[in-house]
Amino acid sequence: MKLLLLGKGGQVGWELQRSLAPLGELVALDFDSTELHSDFSRPERLAATVLSVRPDVIVNAAAHTAVDKAESEVELAHTLNATAPGIVAAAAQQVGALMVHYSTDYVFDGSGSTPWKEDDPTGPLSVYGRTKLEGEKLVAANCAQHLIFRTSWVYAARGGNFAKTMLRLARERDRLTVIDDQYGAPTGAELLADVTAHAIRETLRDPAKAGLYHLVAGGETTWHGYARFVLEQARAAGIDLKASPETVDPVPTSAFPTPATRPHNSRLDTRKLQSTFGLVLPHWQTGVTRMLRETL
Repeated sequence: MKLLLLGKGGQVGWELQRSLAPLGELVALDFDSTELHSDFSRPERLAATVLSVRPDVIVNAAAHTAVDKAESEVELAHTLNATAPGIVAAAAQQVGALMVHYSTDYVFDGSGSTPWKEDDPTGPLSVYGRTKLEGEKLVAANCAQHLIFRTSWVYAARGGNFAKTMLRLARERDRLTVIDDQYGAPTGAELLADVTAHAIRETLRDPAKAGLYHLVAGGETTWHGYARFVLEQARAAGIDLKASPETVDPVPTSAFPTPATRPHNSRLDTRKLQSTFGLVLPHWQTGVTRMLRETL
């Protein structure tokens, strides 16, 4: 089996290089790859790359993920998140490949407190959310065999993340203020990559499993709860910090105005994924603890 990974340099793409390698021959590309074109900002040549590689599976981990910058980079966000994935999906259909694509909780309006199901009405509040939703639709329309995973609050040990930011600030300041009215589940890139590899194997065996799924870690928290947990783990590890879990103050979203509107409810219902693929998704604290042990 041959697999084509696009966006290998991102947090999820980096982990996918590991999880996909045992499945077969892996061709992993990034926007600056020289041998084959994979720059999503110039999507007109992406189809030629797919036709050249002729993979059995295409995994797209490339996207415009700078949520606030997308508000002022509307055209670029649309190209990266909608136009380019649609072109790749059409080429996947042409070569008979399974297409894997990642989307986001930002396709919903963030209302209520019930975890969102795959068939709930969408209502994105930002350019990022709107372009990701259009990308979903184009992938589904252009490639019959697809796996689309909506996820949220993604982090990885590699590169920057919320936990590292909290630790840096806790070394510098006596008190921290963190948003306490947005709910979701911190989800590791490692978990996304491992579930993706499992779902690919299962879907190739049983094509009826193709479709749209929600994929996040188990449980829920707020950014405030997440920050407190990170500092608790750091304190238990003997890390010297000025701030403590007790000095993390909760504040509403309005305390930190941003160009893009954030959804308050980013909870995603993962029962469809777990029942279809026979999985149990670990609690968010499990992955965060593991990541911290690698980075502290």
